[in-house]
Amino acid sequence: MFPLHTVLFPHMLLPLHIFEDRYRTMTRECLDADGEFGVVLIERGSAIGGGDDRKEVGTLARILQADELDDGRWVMVTAGVQRLRVVDWLEEDPYPLADVELIEDPEPAPEAAALRDQCIKAIRRMAAMSAELGDPAPPLNLEISENLRAASYQACAAAAPIGTFDRQKLLEIDDPVTRMQALLAMLEDHNEFLNARLAQG
Repeated sequence: MFPLHTVLFPHMLLPLHIFEDRYRTMTRECLDADGEFGVVLIERGSAIGGGDDRKEVGTLARILQADELDDGRWVMVTAGVQRLRVVDWLEEDPYPLADVELIEDPEPAPEAAALRDQCIKAIRRMAAMSAELGDPAPPLNLEISENLRAASYQACAAAAPIGTFDRQKLLEIDDPVTRMQALLAMLEDHNEFLNARLAQG
């Protein structure tokens, strides 16, 4: 397990710089096995040295590329595969370990397609207004999968200005339709805020 101060969604890329000894060991062991490990959000505490409080719902990550540097550090590109739930945290030896269960998403209901399109429009509107204000923004030519399960995660990942704990709330939602409805409400609130800033000049 790799607790971080970030939320990883399935179908999202996550670059990592591995420098702590315990995670160097984890990386080598993962690469010798199936190349997979779990990522969970740190609720309180530091990612370095342990002693942190962690969320129970996270994401299984798969290593796509890993390069070891001369000093033993690693640079990696990973991708979220599937949500997971921590059943029990185990003794850390030498890195965090847990018993986990994978979470299967239900088949999206028919209204998911319309919600996907609404989320894309809201994200593009957010991106345009953010760019006008000089704020960080996702690309205007955003591409979201036609696969509605994947789309519900990709839209969440693309909504950059949404805070970390709101992103965690979205990750914890089991149903793709409910997830996109919640995301759309967050986007609409944020877009109202951006619109008010633009109106103020």
